Amino acid sequence: MQTDEVSLKKALKPIHLWAIGVGLVISGEYFGWNYGWGVAGTVGLLLATLVITLLYFTFIFSFTELTTAIPHAGGPFAYALKAFGPLGALVAGYATLIEFLLATPAIALALGSYIHFLYPAVPIVPASIVSFVVFTGVNMLGIQEAAWFSLIMTLLAIGELLVFIGVVAPHFQLQTFLHNPMPFGWGGVFAALPFAIWLFVCLEGVAMVAEEVKDGNNAIAKGYISALLTLTILALAVMIGVGGIAPWDKLDSLDYPLPESMALVLGRDNPLTKLFASVGLFGLIASFHGIIISYSRQMFALARSGYLPAGLARVSHTRKVPYVALLVGGALGILALTLLDTSKLVILSTIGAVVVYIISMLALFKLRVSRPEMARPFRAPFYPYFPAIALGLAIVALVAMVYFYPWLSGLFVGGLVLVTLLFVAAGKHRKAPNSLSVEANGTV
Repeated sequence: MQTDEVSLKKALKPIHLWAIGVGLVISGEYFGWNYGWGVAGTVGLLLATLVITLLYFTFIFSFTELTTAIPHAGGPFAYALKAFGPLGALVAGYATLIEFLLATPAIALALGSYIHFLYPAVPIVPASIVSFVVFTGVNMLGIQEAAWFSLIMTLLAIGELLVFIGVVAPHFQLQTFLHNPMPFGWGGVFAALPFAIWLFVCLEGVAMVAEEVKDGNNAIAKGYISALLTLTILALAVMIGVGGIAPWDKLDSLDYPLPESMALVLGRDNPLTKLFASVGLFGLIASFHGIIISYSRQMFALARSGYLPAGLARVSHTRKVPYVALLVGGALGILALTLLDTSKLVILSTIGAVVVYIISMLALFKLRVSRPEMARPFRAPFYPYFPAIALGLAIVALVAMVYFYPWLSGLFVGGLVLVTLLFVAAGKHRKAPNSLSVEANGTV
């Protein structure tokens, strides 16, 4: 069932999707990944990143098949619903919400840290909370306006990273990068996997705006693939460049490693250092803004399908944005940033991500068997090898995170058990929610 009350506006083009895809992730180049140095060293994190890059290349090329075949604001939730029914969809929806809802407070804390770096008198947490309020308000303006804002912020963030690479590259020293390169051996490589995932996490959020795309099939494929290539180049350049400037143990616990590394090269009071820290906010803003778009659409889709309270599916009459989901998501993000630090938020978000990747690839295999007639405008290349590689690497990453971070993994599982019990107790598993009728052409 689809009515004007629960429909979204089709306004996005490939350039918007590229901007949203890069924008969702680009803050990962600014902070978060450097925590991996603390558990793996420079070479250990680099090896973990190369493994995760292979995971994302095989995953995104496979995931695009699902996104174009089932263009739905629920993204992985909709694919699992089609493949495994309501309980499978519940797992996918929960994991996606954990991934996106906890990525935003991590970015908000980094925003607050960058502001504090510039203006030490401004405390980090209040600045982070203000960020949530401001960018939730920007998203209320409408998807087209939000997408153009994302495009501008993304272009500025990419330009800034290119300037950063140009400034620090002449100061790169191989012996610095190879200083104590793998202090924890191969175990450190596995421990670093969530921080390597952070360089790409939330890229699949492009799927959450699939209902709002013009000429969806071609646009979605172009947007995903171009965004992945852009992010891979930037991630490796930044990680290697920063690692060759100063010993990693000086930068492995900061939320602002890029301006700090530039300060080590040029001096903290150098005008270029101050300028970089100021415009460095653009990369964080791009991701923060883009992930707000994605989690609000996920909450909207889950509520529309009966998995969350129906009020979260309310859409504003004039701008057609899920305003209740935006407000509730912002409130939950603010609560999370007051309870957990950045590294814990990063790990929890990436646990949610790999669960999403696992269930999405399982859904791809299942639908190839159970729904061979379903229209697939984009088919995964090198099937079944690409989705099998993505599935295997995602399982390895999940096992590693459970082993190295058992408390946080237990928190994730505990939340999943709780929502599953509530879902079963409510009896929703006995009848099909409204959007079980999502078809291959994207109708609801």
